[in-house]
Amino acid sequence: MLEIGVNGGGSLDMWRAYLGDKATIIGIDINPDCKQYESEGIEIFIGSQDDPNLIEEIFKKYPTISIVLDDGSHKMHHMNSSFELMYENLDINGVYIVEDTHTCYWPNFGGGLRQKDTFIEKAKDKVDELNAVHTKAKMAVSRFTKSTDSICFYDSMIVFERRPQGHRLALITKQMPDGS
Repeated sequence: MLEIGVNGGGSLDMWRAYLGDKATIIGIDINPDCKQYESEGIEIFIGSQDDPNLIEEIFKKYPTISIVLDDGSHKMHHMNSSFELMYENLDINGVYIVEDTHTCYWPNFGGGLRQKDTFIEKAKDKVDELNAVHTKAKMAVSRFTKSTDSICFYDSMIVFERRPQGHRLALITKQMPDGS
C-alpha cells in the first residue's frame, strides 16, 4: 500500500496493523522529518507526489502496489498528476483512493464548482471513459476502460477499482424508441 501524505505517521501504523505483518506500507511526503516514521514494513520516500522520477523509483522498487491512498496536498495539480503517474502502474486488481475531494470546490486549492481542471471533473470524465464500449464508437475504448471495473463517488472521496475487463455487451438487445 502506498499512502501519499505521511504528516504525523499515525495512519501508516494503522494500515500496517489493519493489513497485517506481511504488508508493506509506503509513504510519500515532502517533509524530510517524516523519515522518522519508518519502521519494519514501512518505508518513507521524501519528495513531491507529482514528481515522475520519484514515482518511477517507487514503482521500480515495489512493482505490485495494490492500494494507493492520496491524502497529500489536496491541490488539483498534485491530485491530477499523481493519478496520471500511478493509476496504470497499480496492480491489475488494485484500488486507487483519493481523499478530501471537497478541496476540488475550493479556489485556494485550485478548485471551483465545475472548473475544468479539478480532480472531480476529471473523475466525472472517467465515468464516460469507463463506459466507452456503450457509446457506439463515439468514444475510444482506452487502457483505462479495459482496466477499470468501477468508480465510486462518496462524500469527499473517490475510489477507483481496477480489474481487467473482458468483452462487455449491453444486455438490452431491443431497439430503443429513438432508434439507438
